[in-house]
Amino acid sequence: MTHSPQERPPFTSADKLSPHGNSAQIINAFKEKRFNLFYSGEIMDEYHDVLSRAKLGLRQEDFDDLLDEVSAQGFPVVPESDGKSFLGEDDRVFYDTAKKVDAYLVTGNIKHYPREQSNVLPADFVYLLNSEYS
Repeated sequence: MTHSPQERPPFTSADKLSPHGNSAQIINAFKEKRFNLFYSGEIMDEYHDVLSRAKLGLRQEDFDDLLDEVSAQGFPVVPESDGKSFLGEDDRVFYDTAKKVDAYLVTGNIKHYPREQSNVLPADFVYLLNSEYS
């Protein structure tokens, strides 16, 4: 298994303001090139939709910069469905992308995905980053 996550949009309302929250730590680790991030066109659309929500309080230029960085440093993937059913079909693309490249799926919505060791919460991924790469 590679140590590369396919992550749901990296901000959660719980840690959006904390520079030391799990989301911030994951974003910083990505910017430091400590792991690879895989994405598809659908994922980038979802990131844009979620990051532009007013409740996150992000400035458009900040999330545009982050998405530009994902495009520049990340790896595009064309996901393939394995036929599993999901509570929300919009979650499928994240799972299928992670499966195609044998990567972690890092998500705050863990209940939306099949129970698998490679599907982890942001806090678990931060732990993996800190223990495996330190």
